[in-house]
Parts: sequence; C-alpha cells; structure tokens
Amino acid sequence: MAMNLPSQRGRGRRAPMADINVTPLVDVMLVLLIIFMVTAPLLTAGVPVNLPDSRAKPLDQDAKPIDMAIDEQGRVFLDKADVTATLPETLAGIAAKAPAAKPPQVFLRADTTLGYGKVMGVMGELNRAGLNRVALVTNAEAPGT
Repeated sequence: MAMNLPSQRGRGRRAPMADINVTPLVDVMLVLLIIFMVTAPLLTAGVPVNLPDSRAKPLDQDAKPIDMAIDEQGRVFLDKADVTATLPETLAGIAAKAPAAKPPQVFLRADTTLGYGKVMGVMGELNRAGLNRVALVTNAEAPGT
C-alpha cells in the first residue's frame, strides 16, 4: 500500500502548491458589485414621483412605451420634457405618427398627492388623441400585505 508522504531525499525542494488563490477573484467581484450598485440607481429614467402601491402583475410589452409622468404640482412630463402647456398638440402628434391598427402603449405615472381629477384629465386627453392603451404605473407591493 503506497502513501504520498514527503520524501526525505528532497529536503530543499518544496512540493508544488495545489491550492487556488481566490483573493484576486474576490477582489474583482467586489469591484464589479460596487460598480453595479452605483450605476443601477442611475438607470431609472423619468421625473421623480411618489407612486402609489398595487398588487397587480407587470404587463408584457412588445415595443418601447411612451413614458408620461405627473408630478406633485400637476405638471405633465413626456420623457422628462414638460408638456403641460402643449399636451393636446403633443399627444395628437404622437397619435398621428403611430399606426392606426395598434396605438403605442402609454405608461402613466402620477404622484400619490394628486387629485383624481388631474389624473383623469390627462387620461381624457390621451383618449381624445386616440392613445387608448394606457397603463398606470405603481409600486410593486401594497402597504400592509
């Protein structure tokens, strides 16, 4: 029966190291983790709004939706551009560019402090322009669930 014991003959020699040094791997992974943690909050686009909570499932989407937001002062934004004064004309221009068979999806985000009438006014303008595929964006979890 043979065993792998260090021999007495090669006292000055060292056996080859069979361990893997994982320190550089851990260093690289930590740097990547920090990079992703710093850049992830920057990827959220739009106007900061305090969204209401909901238990609804997310919608499937096929094309890039139109992102609309209503802030706490009632200003309407279309992809970060303030369109409060020209909302009907802007929506009519978007509807004219879209194919009549399938209007584009509109994601509407509204602040929780807004009144019902302001949100319904914007939704009425969307409907009048022919943009009927409107999804109201909420937070993922309702409080107390």
